[in-house]
Amino acid sequence: MGRALELENAAGRIGAWRADPLGKPLGALVVVQEIFGVNAHIRGVVDRFAAHGFVAVAPALFDHVERGVELGYDESGIARGRELAAAVGFDRAVASVLACADGLGREARTGVVGFCWGGTVAFLAGVRGSRPAVVYYGGRSVPFLHERGNAPLLFHFGERDPLIPEQDRALHRALQPDAEIHVYPAGHGFNCEQRADHHPESAALALERTLAFFRRHLA
Repeated sequence: MGRALELENAAGRIGAWRADPLGKPLGALVVVQEIFGVNAHIRGVVDRFAAHGFVAVAPALFDHVERGVELGYDESGIARGRELAAAVGFDRAVASVLACADGLGREARTGVVGFCWGGTVAFLAGVRGSRPAVVYYGGRSVPFLHERGNAPLLFHFGERDPLIPEQDRALHRALQPDAEIHVYPAGHGFNCEQRADHHPESAALALERTLAFFRRHLA
């Protein structure tokens, strides 16, 4: 369903994966990768959103420092992914996501959805760029929770996620009181079928809530 393409923005030319719905789109989504690149999982997420009626694009944010990155969900993949995420930095990632959203905005109202590291990027794009944003287990968001915007936010967390303990979830509730927050009986990365923590029931419910959120705010 999806296809590879190139995106131009002020930070440089990067690749992306795009998928389009069969009919008139309900809206458009920028899908923000984990630290593992725009791999098979993220491409599948893009294709899934398109199947539900949204134009979806995942910019390859690591292309800013290394092109074509696709990492495995093992210790070496995690270590390399963290290095690349640090090299890209949040400011450059957010700028690229918002540039992608601006481009899609010529086609439909646009939101942002991100996972793990990309969840924090999606949160920042939401509050800084006034875009409806859905954040899946964005554990690095805590230092930025003081930033407030006027766009709607939806957070998904795993109750058994060691990277986002209850005190961090409590900070989200306290510092983002207008956000919609859901906690699932799962660990970190529960939406990803390639992870040991994949929890199909939680992933399905989170997707249902995410689709409802975007249908509501991008209508």
